[in-house]
Amino acid sequence: MKRILTLLLALALVFTLPVAVFADGGDDTLVIYSARNERLNNIVIPAFEEATGIKVEMITGSSGEVLQRVKAEVDSGNVTVDIHWAADETMLDANRDLFEVYVSTENDALLPEFQNDGTNCFNNAYAEPNVMIVNTDMLDELGIEVNGYADLLQPELKGKIISADPANSSSAFQCLIGMLYGMGDGDPMSDAAWDYIDQFLVNLDGKIASSSSQVYNGVANGEYAVGLSYEDPCVELEAAGEQPVKVVYAEEGTVFPGESVQIIKGAPHMDAAKKFVDFVLSEESQTAVAAELNLRPLRAGIPTNEKMIPTEDIKLFDTYSTSYIAENKPLIVNTYLEHVESTLE
Repeated sequence: MKRILTLLLALALVFTLPVAVFADGGDDTLVIYSARNERLNNIVIPAFEEATGIKVEMITGSSGEVLQRVKAEVDSGNVTVDIHWAADETMLDANRDLFEVYVSTENDALLPEFQNDGTNCFNNAYAEPNVMIVNTDMLDELGIEVNGYADLLQPELKGKIISADPANSSSAFQCLIGMLYGMGDGDPMSDAAWDYIDQFLVNLDGKIASSSSQVYNGVANGEYAVGLSYEDPCVELEAAGEQPVKVVYAEEGTVFPGESVQIIKGAPHMDAAKKFVDFVLSEESQTAVAAELNLRPLRAGIPTNEKMIPTEDIKLFDTYSTSYIAENKPLIVNTYLEHVESTLE
């Protein structure tokens, strides 16, 4: 039975796990830093162990925490971990030198737009579109509807919208990107896009969550009418039917980034690491995950579960570019922070 170790930020910065804990496993051992949710880990990891006979050690934490550990190990030359299972290219592009370029044996089976071009260290596995979650009772009381980004500017919603911080939260950053593309006519750096953000920030009225879970739980509990979030937990809340919530895919369009898996540069169990990437993208694993979780598989021909609307029913942006967003993330975040400051003046 695999051991799950909880990673705290303090440990990430000052504590180095002894190499001996992991070093004597050869090709039948794999060590993973994961910021993925526990349900995903519990589906994929035991199945991988059974299919390959490789023993997995899991070290879990937030995306920022595990990335700091990867940086520390690669910089020191003392790499003890093989896989970084967190975030995506748009969040990790500035740190791509921490990872090995690897093209999975399953690459050709992926949807064309998510295939590795042979030069990438990011292998896309699932997609989690940005969504809005709304409290239908509160919207009824306010006498309004929310079908897209433009609706978030309704004066009735001032102070009743919640979002995490795009500068620190990957889900909030994707929501920001969705708004920029949707309200900027497909150009996320256009004047129209940022004029909209100024108006949105006024209506947001400083309601910034400290975590992603605070967003969707705050809406479900009736503290807020609208939350900007990611698909998986919001779909789960709606499907449970215990609270008056509904998932909304903005009529202007939705961002559909690929959540990836990376091999850490200098991984001590390289063969096992490659097998893990291949397994995550395999038909067996993608089918199992899609059946149980609200994640969209990026392997062609794998259906989503019955709780989710079909991917083809979601409007996507024709002009969205993962590489553009990855390369320009610092500019986008800095521009956002400047607009936050200007609204506070």
